[in-house]
Amino acid sequence: MVIAAPASGSGKTTVATGLMAALRARGLRVSPHKVGPDYIDPGYHALATGRPGRNLDPWLTGESTVRPLFLHGARGADLAVVEGVMGLFDGRGDTDLASTAHVARLLDAPVVLVVDAARQSRSVAAVVHGFATFDPRVRVGGVILNRVGSDRHEELCRSALAAAGVRVMGALRRDDAVSTPSRHLGLIPAAEREAEAVAAVERLGELVARSCDLEALVRLARAAPALPGRPWSPGEALATPAGGVPEAAGGVPEAAGRVPGGSRAEASAGAPRGGRGSGPVVAVAGGAAFTFGYAEHAELLQAAGAEVATFDPLRDEALPEGTAGVVIGGGFPEMYAADLAANEPLKRRIAAFPGPVAAECAGLLYLCESLDDHTMCGKIPAKAEMTPKLTLGYRDAVATRDSLLTRAGEPYRGHEFHRTAVTTDGEPLFRWEGGGDGHGDPLLTASYLHLHWAGTPSAAQRLVSSSRSPSALR
Repeated sequence: MVIAAPASGSGKTTVATGLMAALRARGLRVSPHKVGPDYIDPGYHALATGRPGRNLDPWLTGESTVRPLFLHGARGADLAVVEGVMGLFDGRGDTDLASTAHVARLLDAPVVLVVDAARQSRSVAAVVHGFATFDPRVRVGGVILNRVGSDRHEELCRSALAAAGVRVMGALRRDDAVSTPSRHLGLIPAAEREAEAVAAVERLGELVARSCDLEALVRLARAAPALPGRPWSPGEALATPAGGVPEAAGGVPEAAGRVPGGSRAEASAGAPRGGRGSGPVVAVAGGAAFTFGYAEHAELLQAAGAEVATFDPLRDEALPEGTAGVVIGGGFPEMYAADLAANEPLKRRIAAFPGPVAAECAGLLYLCESLDDHTMCGKIPAKAEMTPKLTLGYRDAVATRDSLLTRAGEPYRGHEFHRTAVTTDGEPLFRWEGGGDGHGDPLLTASYLHLHWAGTPSAAQRLVSSSRSPSALR
């Protein structure tokens, strides 16, 4: 089932995460998914379910890849919960491309609409009626009321919705005890909160369990039609022609059977691990400062022949033994700038590392000479600083030249999400309408642009191929 809402801030994350935790507590294996490029919500989903949180984004990966990615993530699960993004029909520009409704249609999944009932009663029925009838291809199977103030308030809302023919599947009362703290880019990632985040997810599960009709929600999910198609395979993805941009729109793969079964081990396969084998070691930054990443990236690296190992730039003074390539993804280095700057041994090793390095957003900042008043690695001749402006949105980019991950003229679809700016000279690696950024050479790609490698599998192949050079094994 898809958990959607009329607008951001209605309580989707509260309901979706709490529902995942409540269903898992009932003994169900729940597959967690998130519409859009968000990195933070999937972290809470992973805590709630014990499985990797996975993103479904028709813009970043291509429309035809959404269903296979879903089947891949849901292998071995009893039920899947997909948290939407923004309002149900909010997509790219004035279309519903990459919207929650778009993904719900691709999955042929029923929608549960979370409605913030604060400061209204009978009007909730008008809101729900509009969303339920706006696009007949989207099936609104029920409503969960959020921020209900009293028994009388709940009674009025339920009565109005019953008259409108829409089933209420839950009503959550206002409860500050289950709130999750936020800062400049949204919720604080679960990886930064550790035990506190685990406790918060447990409280969300208890709230949903006592406030919602779990049996009715499970019946709604199980009423979804069988989903045809083949699960996404990282090995098969690497075998496709190289290129940076998925198709803008198109068909879903033809039916090739039902969702295959699998074990819990299979379902969680692909998370970064530190095993050693014959392939090159690719070190992936983790820890509290670098929490943004997609599970499929590690799976693609492994399918390309790499051994994936994690390191924490806040604590580790050296890269993992035998490191031949480095990936530094997104996160919040600005919140940990002083601690990152204090780890001089690792900064020196990163600066002098002779092998390939791929960096996105936070990784870009870490490779700069400085971030505000703190000295960073200095691998890139640029300075970074915090700004009051939020830069957010999808980008239709073109690579201006060859680099580790790119080839000149290749198109790329990415996403920006930051409150920092980098000052540098020279031609940016990526250009898009109204802007561009990035640094690159044969052993480096560093940019604000977040890519989903399931849409650009050539990135993983190129990084691993470059990592096989004996000169990089130092």
